[in-house]
Amino acid sequence: MKIGIDTFASDGGKSGVGTYLHQLLKRIPPSGARFELFGWDLDRFAFSQTAPDIEFIPQCFVSGRTANSLWHFFKYPKFSRSREYDGCFFPAAHRRLAYNSPCPSIGTVHDMAVFWGNMRTREHLGPALRMLFPNSLRHLDRVIAVSQWVKQELVDKVRVKESRIEVIPNGVDLSAFYLRPRNEESVVLIQPFSFRRPYILYVSRIDYPVKNHVRLFKAFEIFKERTRYPHRLVLAGADSHGAETVKAAASESRYRNDIFFTGHFPATSLPELYSGAEFVVFPSLYEGFGLGILEAMASGVPVVCARTASLPETAEHAALYFDPWNSEDMADRMVTITTNREVYRECRALGLERAKAFSWDRCAERTLKVIQETVEK
Repeated sequence: MKIGIDTFASDGGKSGVGTYLHQLLKRIPPSGARFELFGWDLDRFAFSQTAPDIEFIPQCFVSGRTANSLWHFFKYPKFSRSREYDGCFFPAAHRRLAYNSPCPSIGTVHDMAVFWGNMRTREHLGPALRMLFPNSLRHLDRVIAVSQWVKQELVDKVRVKESRIEVIPNGVDLSAFYLRPRNEESVVLIQPFSFRRPYILYVSRIDYPVKNHVRLFKAFEIFKERTRYPHRLVLAGADSHGAETVKAAASESRYRNDIFFTGHFPATSLPELYSGAEFVVFPSLYEGFGLGILEAMASGVPVVCARTASLPETAEHAALYFDPWNSEDMADRMVTITTNREVYRECRALGLERAKAFSWDRCAERTLKVIQETVEK
């Protein structure tokens, strides 16, 4: 049995989808089905350490999302037949997907952001791709949704049959994200950065408006005015759509000197960054899962997050919630978590317990089982 794995749209292994694929590849058993990766030539080494024994086939040598989408629509079928795949797995099916596949196909959908909000706020596919994308999802033999929220969106928005959707939550790497002893040092050194404590952390790409940084800046101003605390706001993530709008808003804040952008932050250093934070704030207007919430909870850091989309499903009772459209409400929860130590300790304990419910081992085992069952059907 030979199965192709599409690495396009995994952002070179650096995004949430990249983390997902890394974790699956690490857990592919040495015996059984033969797997093969295909994607951008520049991604050849992105997964080489994770999966050194899996062959990588570079494809689509014209850059750009549109060109790559067209490759999937018109070139992928011939490529798949030439490689004699018995099945193909699309780990970023919400971003890149073939219209038809000559072999059984399985895709993971992490969110439905392309259908979120209005035409001004949502990710743009272009009119032609927008018309074809729902059919592409419906043509998958099996669809893996990372949350019940995403599953319901697949059913409601693109009419994927519920019987073909399997909900398999992401995991959290408890060998990397765990409760570390808190020292009293005033500075957290993570080369090449130096973070002065105390700091509030938000780990996410810089994306306007969906990640909601601008309202967070307003809430941070209110928090600072009410408490007069020395906290800083650390934003760890690479620039994405509308990053210039976010940075302009930060530069206009009265507390701009306390707002720090790291740019893309190395995944290997994230556990230290989480552990040094006073708390994590997650104000996103839309998320299909919310991996950063689990990483913070597993690190023993309280979470304050938006009551929207899939986030309550992920965090359950282990977070303090706010209305993401209301900066005052956001600031209220930020003040509570810093001034009420009983609430702080309770969120911390509940978060550590909640994180134990998610496992990359279980995620990989169930995902590989779905792939195998689909191919063998």
